[in-house]
Amino acid sequence: MEQVFAPWRIEWVERDDREADDGDGNGTDGPDCPFCRLPAAGADRERRIVARSEHAFVLLNNYPYNPGHAMVIPSRHTGDFGALSDAELLDHARLKARTLDALEAAFDPDGFNAGLNLGGSAAGGSIDDHLHTHVVPRWSGDTNFMPVVADTKVIVEALDDSYDRLHDAFAGLDGVTVAGADEAVRVE
Repeated sequence: MEQVFAPWRIEWVERDDREADDGDGNGTDGPDCPFCRLPAAGADRERRIVARSEHAFVLLNNYPYNPGHAMVIPSRHTGDFGALSDAELLDHARLKARTLDALEAAFDPDGFNAGLNLGGSAAGGSIDDHLHTHVVPRWSGDTNFMPVVADTKVIVEALDDSYDRLHDAFAGLDGVTVAGADEAVRVE
């Protein structure tokens, strides 16, 4: 695979809150789960947490398939979908619906891919012990020749710009509270 120069990624590499790993390869052992640590750390904008609800939050993916690639993540640490309470399931589903609305307003895609990686490494996910639903905006013709001929994916928008667009779109939805540009939008 070819290399793409991305100097803005150094901030992620040098962050202070890197997770410890016991060597099993998933990097998410116990309290070191990034999906548990990030929302507890504050600094929503810096952590790319765009929105929060009672039992879940929306995080921009640091390695997006497309601009706006977000994840809807239950606040409680579990890798077992069946372990979520009815309240957590409903809240997760509602926040996913609001995420689709916000992505539609921010990016005007032609469609979406949405799904969970369940079943550990066999399902293809890199974090298998904390559920998360990927929501990826898609456009007709958004696949191009680069992955085919150069084994390289081109992301056409910086993560900070995607954050701003999605945060503004969440802020424009009904039934939300906006504390500030650097805080996640609170979705009721």
